[in-house]
Amino acid sequence: MLRAARPKQWTKNVLVFAAPGAAGVLFHGRPLWHALVAFALFCAVSSGTYLLNDAMDAPADRQHPVKRHRPVAAGLISVPTAVVLAGVLLAAGTALGGVLRPQLALVLGIYAVLQIAYSTYLKHLPIYDLTCVAGGFLLRAIAGAVAIPVAVSEWFLIVTTFGSLLMVTGKRLAEHAELGEGRGGHRATLDAYTISFLRIVVAVSATGAVVGYALWAFGLDAAAVAIHHHDGIFFQLSIVPVLLALLHFTLLIEQGRGARPEELVLGDRQLQLLGAVWVVLFALGVYG
Repeated sequence: MLRAARPKQWTKNVLVFAAPGAAGVLFHGRPLWHALVAFALFCAVSSGTYLLNDAMDAPADRQHPVKRHRPVAAGLISVPTAVVLAGVLLAAGTALGGVLRPQLALVLGIYAVLQIAYSTYLKHLPIYDLTCVAGGFLLRAIAGAVAIPVAVSEWFLIVTTFGSLLMVTGKRLAEHAELGEGRGGHRATLDAYTISFLRIVVAVSATGAVVGYALWAFGLDAAAVAIHHHDGIFFQLSIVPVLLALLHFTLLIEQGRGARPEELVLGDRQLQLLGAVWVVLFALGVYG
């Protein structure tokens, strides 16, 4: 059951910490506690959606070289058991979110409904399958903001949206190459996408993410001068590791390594190093 909950996928929920971190309140006692609770609840709810998706996708997953080893597809957990466990996680996570803040329960509920709609219908529709998964990332970032609560800028949401779309499209592009002629049997929308179309979406997403981040960083720079009366050059410098990370990630996608983006983040040393440099520069801008 723990394997079926996909603990490796919980790394995606780190986005919950993005908004309080950007606001400079993450390491304050109460906001940190709220962010940790929101992270845990999103892990529960997202695991519920994974279990539900695996229960519905079991026949197709058995045709995939990697996904056929998932507990539900492999028959280690029955489909009814997976559905019941998914319902418990979805209900408990959303209800507990309401105990912390009603707005958090709303975001968790929207995420659950979106992912259920994806699992049952929208994953079969080209474009909508991409936007549904990308929307899940965006809701994670919003959950961190409402759990504290802190305000988020439009640029923060734009960067999160385009960055999420980049990861999702990279995953589809890798699956397209990985599954070959039999890809439609695993994911119907892959037959609707051409390699050139997916590459265009990757290029648009990477461009939107880096331009959005640059504008956000310059806006933070101006705010640092106006509010904190110190030079916000560290925000500007943080554009460099973001650009390099996006270019490196795009290269990995072109090499066909984007099928499991969470494993790239956990295993690619360049991405980890660039991420660490970004954290230091951004922290200096926020807390300096």
